[in-house]
Amino acid sequence: MMKNVSPDDRPREKLLRHGASALGDNELVALVLGSGCRHTGALAVANQLLAGRGGLHGLVRSTCDELLRVAGIGRAKAAQILAAVELGRRTLTRAPAARMPLRTPSEAAAYLMPTFGSRAVEHFGVVLLDTKHRVLRTTLLAMGTLSATVIEPRDVFREAALGGAAAIVVFHNHPSGDPQPSPDDVELTRRLVAAGVLMGIDVVDHLILGDVRYCSFKETGNL
Repeated sequence: MMKNVSPDDRPREKLLRHGASALGDNELVALVLGSGCRHTGALAVANQLLAGRGGLHGLVRSTCDELLRVAGIGRAKAAQILAAVELGRRTLTRAPAARMPLRTPSEAAAYLMPTFGSRAVEHFGVVLLDTKHRVLRTTLLAMGTLSATVIEPRDVFREAALGGAAAIVVFHNHPSGDPQPSPDDVELTRRLVAAGVLMGIDVVDHLILGDVRYCSFKETGNL
């Protein structure tokens, strides 16, 4: 229990004394939880949560229902965890007004990963670019199940045309965490490139986002 821990070693006091970077993952999660449950302190619940979800990467990809399966986590605490994860995502997202140029696959991946990597279901979207490959806006076009979304080239290029894009980067995530392209991914990319030629809108890249890795069709020479 937390009352048996030295005051200087309790997460809140430790953070105030030494800063947030001094805390372990379990201590940060314990602070988000705020309290434990009957006979179990917040730190113990945090340890069970991280163990049950496979650490922070698993926690980031967790749904509310998955969190509720962990002993000591009710709907209120699950909501607190999901809110904290989303806040973390948003702090890593750049302001659209910055008009960031995406010159390379790694720049595009760095722009997209904080928001769309490590998602529990598949998200498919498009980054609209101007003639200098600067970001106009990013639009989510579809959300799917654990393994797939349904998207057609017409959905992508309708958005691109309405947004006045000269070029686009299409992207989606793999909930498995493995960004290796599937045969369907390869076929969709082929169709997108062909449609882009007809529309006069350049398909700069198709990025598949995993947990911490990505796959670029441009980098692999498949674009």
